[in-house]
Amino acid sequence: MRLIQIAFAAAVLVQTAVPGLSRAEVYVVDKSHAFVTFTADHLGFSAVHGQFRDFDADIELDPSNVEATRVRFVVRTASVDTYNKTRDNQLRSAAFFDSENFPEMVFTSTEVRPTGADTAEITGDLNLIGVARPITLEAKLNQFGPSPLFPDITVAGFTVTGVIDRTEFGMTFGAPAIGAEIPIRIDIEMSPAE
Repeated sequence: MRLIQIAFAAAVLVQTAVPGLSRAEVYVVDKSHAFVTFTADHLGFSAVHGQFRDFDADIELDPSNVEATRVRFVVRTASVDTYNKTRDNQLRSAAFFDSENFPEMVFTSTEVRPTGADTAEITGDLNLIGVARPITLEAKLNQFGPSPLFPDITVAGFTVTGVIDRTEFGMTFGAPAIGAEIPIRIDIEMSPAE
């Protein structure tokens, strides 16, 4: 894996030195190996863990020019799942996601900045319950290269993390007793569309 990371970093350096060598291409998410998860503090006693089961991503990636990456990530809020139907219905209600009126939350990247050989900051606008605000996420490249199981397929695997302050979007119900700052994590595998 370290060899892949070194190759990735070298490609970034080459692209910086000689602009225009390559272009971003469309990547398709392998949803069987992708998860959107979150954690919320519950009254200081415990943490509630959940996920969103329905999401899509439009991703353009050039491994040799990380700054050219473009991401649009769409989550259907009604797909929230915290393993408790009563709580999930409350999260879908107007007190939280208001899924009937705002069925999607959408993140659109505005800048991708490398921070290391296998890390980057992704800044963009998150639109949640009708409010758009900038947020920054941390991305880590886990591995990039041919799949060990299917060598003809190139796979890029990432872990993306961040914290969303829900109150900044007007989602104030229960805060701060029910966590205002919500850690999120996206684990994702993707391959070139071709």
